Amino acid sequence: MATLIWLGLRAFVFSLILTPIIRDIFRVYDIVDHPDSGRKIHPHPIPRVGGIAIAISYVLASFFTPDSQLDGAPLVMRLLPSLSVVFTIGLIDDFVSLKPWQKLAGQTVAAVMAYWAGVRVLTVGGHATGNWSTFLITILWLLACTNAFNLMDGLDGLAAGIGLLSTLTIFIGAAIHHDTALIIATLPLAGCLLAFLCYNFNPATIFLGDCGSLLIGFLLGCYGAIWTRKSLTVLSMMAPLMVLSLPLLDVVLAIFRRFLRSKPIFGADRGHIHHRLIDRGLSPRRVVLVIYGVCGIAAAFALLQSFTSNRYVALVLAVLFVLIIRMGIRYLGYKEFTLAGRVFRIRTFQRVLDAQFAMENFSTALRAADTPEDCWHVIRQHYSVLGFSAVHFQVNGTSYREWPPHVTEPEYWTIRIGFSENGFIELARDFHGDDIHSAIGPLADVLRVALTERLGGKPRVQAAGVS
Repeated sequence: MATLIWLGLRAFVFSLILTPIIRDIFRVYDIVDHPDSGRKIHPHPIPRVGGIAIAISYVLASFFTPDSQLDGAPLVMRLLPSLSVVFTIGLIDDFVSLKPWQKLAGQTVAAVMAYWAGVRVLTVGGHATGNWSTFLITILWLLACTNAFNLMDGLDGLAAGIGLLSTLTIFIGAAIHHDTALIIATLPLAGCLLAFLCYNFNPATIFLGDCGSLLIGFLLGCYGAIWTRKSLTVLSMMAPLMVLSLPLLDVVLAIFRRFLRSKPIFGADRGHIHHRLIDRGLSPRRVVLVIYGVCGIAAAFALLQSFTSNRYVALVLAVLFVLIIRMGIRYLGYKEFTLAGRVFRIRTFQRVLDAQFAMENFSTALRAADTPEDCWHVIRQHYSVLGFSAVHFQVNGTSYREWPPHVTEPEYWTIRIGFSENGFIELARDFHGDDIHSAIGPLADVLRVALTERLGGKPRVQAAGVS
């Protein structure tokens, strides 16, 4: 016990001394992160190379003492080459802003190196994985953890605090399972992060930077994979998934949000979990404390999941945890998922599909019409199917109209599309009618192009208004 206390204390002292030294050096040379009016809300320029202090302190505490060389060094030593790659990629990105594919390529190399060093996810859901599936799952797991912590590094003390809670959780699990190598690998990181938080918690004087957040995420990914080897749970990956759930959830939500909105997957935005909580009126400090509390709950679930050998208990814990996550996502109020949910409901999907079929039929029939009378006949057949209540069609001085007396403002809106100098078509729709908005844009294009082709004139769209 005294040896472990001394190990953690060494890491704490190294980090406590090195962090302000590195902060002041980079501050003197003006190598700092400047605030902006968007995502960077800190009040003044702050150095963002705190990962250097953590990396040096971790190595010093792990290697340069007789105790660590006896027990903990083998695991950390095997990981050192891959950790060096991740740290270097992050450090370069802090200075020259690497492209996403470059960072991902470097992280993949590091993950492969960690795999060959013995970091492997051997079971999923209680089932052993094959050689290739073990390799792919391990690489994906390490990449996910690495980038998850990088994305969470958006507020003072956020990523470092989550990293500390996650590290302590894995340390406790390793201690109960008597996994000496994992104990001695995790404890120095906990000491480093605890000391770093003295300077990084709100108001921060130094940031982790990519070199720090990527390193912490990669280390915790490695720890999580190793933790599963002595876990009693039949759902072997659930424990590390739970303890790292918040960062992993944030990265999954970011990917889906950007995919649904056709935004770059690796782009930056203000839709992360901490941004959503700030938008709901919480101060940055309060957001960090709330997320710490959530991570504490996740840690409790992870430890319970790790120690149960009963399949039904493990399943109940997993389901309960998923339900809590679902409630949290709903509280955050992501509109992208609400709208996507509506679209993928069976009835909505069928209505959209029906509207597209109706549009295709209308387009085909209109392009086959030869005269204005033929065009009018097609329009009369289809306009109500497309959800409109009235139509006015004029071409070459001739007017065709089906406009019931009840179709008047303010219960109806109209759209007017010109297709020649003297020709136009006007459609009216009930404000309270069925939602077929997805067909309106394509309908306007079909009418303008098809009527211009059939009846002549320069294509143009006249002013469309609401009446």
